[in-house]
Amino acid sequence: MSSKETRKNIIQAGRKAVEELIKVAEEKIITNTEDDVSADRLKNAAATKKLAIFDAFEILARIEEEKNMLEEKPQNTKEKSFKGFAEGRSR
Repeated sequence: MSSKETRKNIIQAGRKAVEELIKVAEEKIITNTEDDVSADRLKNAAATKKLAIFDAFEILARIEEEKNMLEEKPQNTKEKSFKGFAEGRSR
């Protein structure tokens, strides 16, 4: 298997991982099965959802980078130029 094919397979796996993370983020925190839900459990559930969402965005960003490299598109790199204090502040 070539490097290009391997990258394509990794991209597909990444998309599947994002779908699973979306499922985690969409799950209800409070269900009707329990009467008393401790604040600790609520906090942990919310943190888990937050992590799933941020991980999904990170994976998507990396997928886009890899797709651009496979298609040999130029990357979004901004050239830094020297500006003086006044030039940087004038808008």
